[in-house]
Amino acid sequence: MAATVVELPEAQLSEAHKPEHHPTVDQPWRPRINPWIVAMTVTLATFMEVLDSSIANVALPHIAGGLGATQDEATWVLTAYLVANAIILPAGAYMTTFIGRKKFYMICVALFGISSALCGFAPSLPILIFCRILQGVGGGGLAPSEQAILADTFPPEKRGQAFAMYGLAVVCAPAIGPTLGGYITDNFDWRWIFFLNVPICLISLFLTSRIVEDPPWVKKQVEQSQKGGIKLDFLGFGLLGLTFGSLEFILDKGQEDDWFSSGLITFFTVAMVVAFVSMIWWELKQLRDGHRPILNLTLFKRRNFSISFLLMFVLGFSLYGTTILIPQFVQTLLGYTAELAGLVLSPAGLMMMCMMPVVGILVGKVDPRKLIGYGFVMLTLSLITMHTLNLGVSYGYLVFVRCFQASGLAFLFIPINTIAYIGVKQSENNDVSGLTNLARNIGGSVGTAFVATMLTRRTANHETHMVRNLTSGNQAFMNRVAKLKGMFGGHTSGNPMTGTGSHTAQAYLYNELHRQAAMLAYLDIIQYMAVFCACMLPLLFFIPRPPKHASPSAGH
Repeated sequence: MAATVVELPEAQLSEAHKPEHHPTVDQPWRPRINPWIVAMTVTLATFMEVLDSSIANVALPHIAGGLGATQDEATWVLTAYLVANAIILPAGAYMTTFIGRKKFYMICVALFGISSALCGFAPSLPILIFCRILQGVGGGGLAPSEQAILADTFPPEKRGQAFAMYGLAVVCAPAIGPTLGGYITDNFDWRWIFFLNVPICLISLFLTSRIVEDPPWVKKQVEQSQKGGIKLDFLGFGLLGLTFGSLEFILDKGQEDDWFSSGLITFFTVAMVVAFVSMIWWELKQLRDGHRPILNLTLFKRRNFSISFLLMFVLGFSLYGTTILIPQFVQTLLGYTAELAGLVLSPAGLMMMCMMPVVGILVGKVDPRKLIGYGFVMLTLSLITMHTLNLGVSYGYLVFVRCFQASGLAFLFIPINTIAYIGVKQSENNDVSGLTNLARNIGGSVGTAFVATMLTRRTANHETHMVRNLTSGNQAFMNRVAKLKGMFGGHTSGNPMTGTGSHTAQAYLYNELHRQAAMLAYLDIIQYMAVFCACMLPLLFFIPRPPKHASPSAGH
């Protein structure tokens, strides 16, 4: 009895002091609700947000027509969202320390839902663009918050399986988005693209309020941050917004405005560089002065995080670059409709949905570096296979090539995220999720800009070389014009370059020349992307060997 009496106060004392300390490996924090229910709850809103970033692409012509705007003006609907999204992504972790992760997540869901409804009711393009900015601010905080919630909710050995569910949202949604967007706009109205988000947001808010909870170290951060009142770093926010807002604007509008021949693009480039350098200096100063920086740059001291950041950038580059490349190829050169072009991508989305859980299980049993290596090898081989595309390619072969590529992408997202968290304090999980999501988003924007720029320039380059053969001195060209002239109702005798049907024959040949030049440009882009992905493989040798079942605080 005496032993029992002595042990009881000690147990009570230990229990009373638990909130005062961060959970350890021996005493880890666990949520009250089953972790998988938490995962499904937070994945709901994130899937909706990532889907919304790509679903509006195919609706631009309908939006322009419905609001009396030009196609170029309507592209600001996409740009406004991407700029706001890029600004809030890295700042989400900073805001979490003041109001708590759960509250921040719910505010983002509510803002996303309200702004989605306003987008649906928008009577003019300027109002729609303003509402899309609000939507981008709300949506920007969802993905990194979910990733941080999953990292804290699941133990390290099961974290890969949790990231598999997260991967379904951020990797599969862009593949499904164009198909769903095309179906909604063709059969209903473009406004339903935005109205669709409202009920999902309401369900997400209800479930989050009942199921999700902040771990003790997040609550402690909030208490410490709120002592003496909330003091936001407005200068840091301004520099952060100018840096990533300018970068997103440059990438989105660069090719459209012919890059540095445009004074506006040049201005934003200079502004971005100055703001970026100033932001780095200011954030390091904040760190030296003992203040909470908006960007936790100390994470880049860890080799595994720095390399993971770069690999996530390449993943975004490849995923979004090819997601733009393939539909554009089949629509402009093969004559596919928007819905059929989306159906080329959809089977790959299903492939990734099937592969993600498998990779989630493997990442807890196999060295993540091997999985990443396998993923980049498969991605490179799939791009090499894509280099066999031609103007007579079948729908089945396009689906096969895209699914081949998806099988490699599935082996990248989860292991890269897993490695990024190794050796990181639990209190820094928000920073890790914010920066890795920023890397993926910026990589996607760079990939999209790369495809648009290289397609225009390589097509023009190939046309310049090929058009040299379309002269009266080339007998093969003259014979072809004469034959086509007869097919188009002209006389084959006399000069084939004159008379009835000659202009139609020459126009037909020039159109074929343009298609062939564009086909070569697509192949050039695929070749560059294959080389780029292959160059990532040597980086895996520089990643430290991860400890088995690494804890969030491993390395400290």
